[in-house]
Amino acid sequence: MSTLTPPKPETVPSAAEALRGPVRVLLRAHRRALWAGAALLVIGIGIVVVLRVWMASAKELCPDGDITPCGGPIYQPSYARTSTEAFLSEGGTVLLLLAGLIGVFVAGPLIARELESGTFRLAWSQSVSPAHWLAARLAVPAALAVIGLTVLVAVYRWGLWAFRGYPHSYLTRPYDSGIFPGTGPAVLGYALLAVAVGALCAVLVRRTLAAVSLTVAALGAVGLALATWRYLLWPTVLRTGPEPMDIGANAWDLDMGMITASGERLYWEDCNSADMTENVDACMRERGAIAHFAETHPLSHYWPLQLVETGILLALAALAVFAAFRVLRRLHG
Repeated sequence: MSTLTPPKPETVPSAAEALRGPVRVLLRAHRRALWAGAALLVIGIGIVVVLRVWMASAKELCPDGDITPCGGPIYQPSYARTSTEAFLSEGGTVLLLLAGLIGVFVAGPLIARELESGTFRLAWSQSVSPAHWLAARLAVPAALAVIGLTVLVAVYRWGLWAFRGYPHSYLTRPYDSGIFPGTGPAVLGYALLAVAVGALCAVLVRRTLAAVSLTVAALGAVGLALATWRYLLWPTVLRTGPEPMDIGANAWDLDMGMITASGERLYWEDCNSADMTENVDACMRERGAIAHFAETHPLSHYWPLQLVETGILLALAALAVFAAFRVLRRLHG
């Protein structure tokens, strides 16, 4: 009597194993885009390094960047210093645009083009579920974006470090709109939101051009809203005193003027009469002003604002990812 060997039960692959195949295919199919992203990373690093070297090689006679004799009546910074400051003053905006470009790539070539052309069916017919297919197209760009932008943020902060303590720097203050988003974790939140919104728009409209346009519009609206109302993300500091407030070079000046005993705020425009020689301070005191005031975000609010903005972006990204999987499940099961 022969002994029958029972058939080997089929093993169910884990989620990580199920993602390996789609990830490998994704990396191979879009290797040109990956090389282009790596080239942008190298170019960004190279620009900052070249600017720092250029500025360090300038002949400055004083520690504050003056190229004229120290203590003289004339202050003149080097051309290298002013040019480096001008270039770096919009570095945060450039990093935001790179984050948005990642979202455009996810929305168009990565997802919508496959849905539009029908090539997704080949992957789904090879034991790759729609959920794993979409997860790979979210995980790969998200991981690469976080790694690449983390490197760029670190290099950008190193570039701005050259202006630390520089008393005549007016373009590289931490709260400037062209700098703030690119010097902390907020830009990583924007990148993850861009990936999530790109995926959601792609599975919603399933047309490349429409998905890209919708992604750009959604990301632009979020970026504009946060830039406009960023100051509301953390309570401001109100300071009053008998003399005009010196808020410091790195503080964010939101409001400044004089204040009455009832708390009403007065501004120089309120005393902008036809007689331009009128003393504005005396005019405000005639209207009941008793002290000067300044409403600001001091430098100590930088990290709270960064973290709150990042939290908002991550929450929006999580909602977009959830919605993308729900839409995909509803359309394709």
